[in-house]
Amino acid sequence: MAAIDFRVATAADAPGVLAFWADAAEDSDRPPDSPEAVVRLIARDPAALLLAEDDGKLVGSVIAGWDGWRCHLYRLAVAPSHRRRGIGRALVALAESRFAEYGGRRADAMVLDANAEAHRAWSAAGYAAQPNWSRWVKPL
Repeated sequence: MAAIDFRVATAADAPGVLAFWADAAEDSDRPPDSPEAVVRLIARDPAALLLAEDDGKLVGSVIAGWDGWRCHLYRLAVAPSHRRRGIGRALVALAESRFAEYGGRRADAMVLDANAEAHRAWSAAGYAAQPNWSRWVKPL
């Protein structure tokens, strides 16, 4: 296996990222994303979307959102063909390093309750469910 390369996304990556998420990420409980939304994320915070590539092919992603107060992790995904190789853990470690540079003290991850595979991955990365919190949402 070739070495995995990690980098931040650019606006040109938006269509490929969306195609990757459709294949590799749990996507059932959210409104559809758009290339424009991904481009807005990158424009607002150019280092937020971290990608993993194997010989130029996108095989992993995570959004490391920093709002100046809290550290939020979204859209951790690894291609099914590349799981259990440490790519997800490496993406999370890169995100955590980014947060530490900004002075972040605690990161949280958005994980669907029914996604048992993701629960195992996040637990292996040192994260634990916080049962006394619920996420409240309102579509805009």
